[in-house]
Amino acid sequence: MPLNMDGGYGSVAVGPGISGSLGGSETVPLLITDPEPETPKWQPMSKEQLELEAGGPGWRKIRSRLVLFFWLGWLALLGASIAIIVQSPRPVAPPLLWWQRALFYRLQPILLMDAQNEVPGGIDVVCERLPYLKSLGVEALILEGLFYQDASPLDLKKIDERVGTVPQIQQLLMESHKAGIKVVFDFCELDLFGPQDSVGNDSAVPSDLTGSIQYALRFWLEQGVAGFGICDTDAAYSEKTLTEWRVLVKEFSTSDEERIVVVKQTGESLPALNTSSTSANRSLVELVMMSLLPHEHHLLSGQEVAIAVERHLSTSHGEIWPSWTVGGEASPVLHRILLVLMMTLPGSPVVKYGEEIVHSPNVSADMSWEREADKTNGLNDSVGEQRMLKRSALALFSSLSHSRLREESLLYGSFTFLPFNTTSLPHYSSNSTLAPPSAPVLAFLRSWGCVHFLVLLNLGPESQALDPAWAPSLPTAGVFVTSTGMDRLGATSLETLRLQPEEAIVIKLFESGSYSS
Repeated sequence: MPLNMDGGYGSVAVGPGISGSLGGSETVPLLITDPEPETPKWQPMSKEQLELEAGGPGWRKIRSRLVLFFWLGWLALLGASIAIIVQSPRPVAPPLLWWQRALFYRLQPILLMDAQNEVPGGIDVVCERLPYLKSLGVEALILEGLFYQDASPLDLKKIDERVGTVPQIQQLLMESHKAGIKVVFDFCELDLFGPQDSVGNDSAVPSDLTGSIQYALRFWLEQGVAGFGICDTDAAYSEKTLTEWRVLVKEFSTSDEERIVVVKQTGESLPALNTSSTSANRSLVELVMMSLLPHEHHLLSGQEVAIAVERHLSTSHGEIWPSWTVGGEASPVLHRILLVLMMTLPGSPVVKYGEEIVHSPNVSADMSWEREADKTNGLNDSVGEQRMLKRSALALFSSLSHSRLREESLLYGSFTFLPFNTTSLPHYSSNSTLAPPSAPVLAFLRSWGCVHFLVLLNLGPESQALDPAWAPSLPTAGVFVTSTGMDRLGATSLETLRLQPEEAIVIKLFESGSYSS
C-alpha cells in the first residue's frame, strides 16, 4: 500500500518565520538579547538643584554664620593672647660683660711644677691643661706668683725663673686666646711700692717707680693680658694708683675685650681711700673679690661657716659687682658646700686651685690633675677612695659650671634670701610642742621669669626635713639639678625632701611664686 510522502503524518509544517531549508535553520540565533539602553550624557547641577540637595536656602545661611562665628572667635582668642603677652612682665636680659659671666680660676703655676717634680716650666703645664680647664667651664685664669716677691728693685717684666720665662708667658697668652680663656695677673703678694707708712700714701712713692710699673703694665696689656689684681692691703691701693690703672686698661679695652682691674678684699669691707668715699672706690675697679669665710688659723665648724655665709647673704652690695672666693679654711665636705654656694650666688665665682677636688692636707697636689692619678699602680683602698672622691668633686664642679653658663636664673636672676625652718631628724617631730633645735641651714632663691632655682645648704651634722609651712608660696614640685653627693636625680617634692648632714642641693622649680621678681 503506497504512502503519501507529500503530506499526512510525517510532514513538518514550516512556519512563516523559519526557513524551510536545513541550511536556513542553522543561521537562526539561539539567544535573542534585549537592545542596550542609551547612556545619558553628564551634566552639571544647576544652582536650584544644588540648593535642593544641600537642604535648601536656610542651611546656606546657617553655614555662613557658623564660619563667621569661627573666625570671630579665633580673632578674639588671638587678641586675648597678644594682650596677655604684652601685659605680662617680660624679663630683659641685661648686657653682661665677660668678667660678669666668667668663672675665674686662681692658680699658681709653681704648684704644678712642684707637684710633678719637673724642671722649671710651670707655665708650660698650664698651657697643656688649658683645654681641660675649658672643658670644666673655666673662662678666666688669675695667675699668682709669677714675679719675684723679694726683688729689689721690682721688675714686673721679669718672670720668676722657677715658673718660666717671658716667651713662655707670651705663648700662654696666645694659647689661652685660642682656647677662649682670659688671663689676669695677680700682684697681691708683691708689695708694689714697698713698705709705706700707711695704705694709700702716694706721696712717698718715687715717680720713677710709678713710671716703671706703668711701663710694665702697658707691656703686658700689649701681649694680651686681660687685667691685673691688687690687694686692698697693698700700699699701691690708692685712688691715684687705681685711677692710673683704670685709664691704662680702658686704653686697651674694646667692645669685644674689656680689660679689668680686680681688688681682693681682705676685710669686711674695702678700706676707704684718703680722698674719696667708698662709692668712689668701687667706681675705680671692675671686680671686688670677697671672701666668704674669715681668715682664721683653724678649720671653721659648720656653725661658724653658716654665720659667716648668712652675714654675706643678708648684706646688700649695692651697685658693686661681687666676686666670691672661699678665703678661710673649712673641712673638705664644707668646701664642697661652699663651691655650690659660690656657683649659685649672684656675681663671679673665683675658685682656687685645689678647690675643685677634695681639699685635704692628706691628698697631694698632684691628685688635682686627672692624668697623675692614672700613673699610680697598685692603689690601696685609701688612695682608691681618694680618687673616687676627686672624680665626684670634679663632676660636681663641672655640673655647677655648665649649669651656670646655660641657666639665665643663675646668671642674672634676682636673689631672695629665704628664712628657713627645719625639723631636725630624728630628735624632733612636727607634732612636738618643743621648738626645733637651731640648725645651720641656709636657703635662697634665684628667679628669672617663671623659672626658679632653690639652693638649700645644710651645714650641720644632722639630717633636716623641711617644715611643710616653710614657704607656702613656693611650688612644691621640682627637679634636682645637682647636689654635693652627686646622688640626687629626677623629680622631687619639697614636702618630702630630706637634707642629709652637710649637704647642699640645687633644685629647679618651674612655676611662678610670690618670691619671684
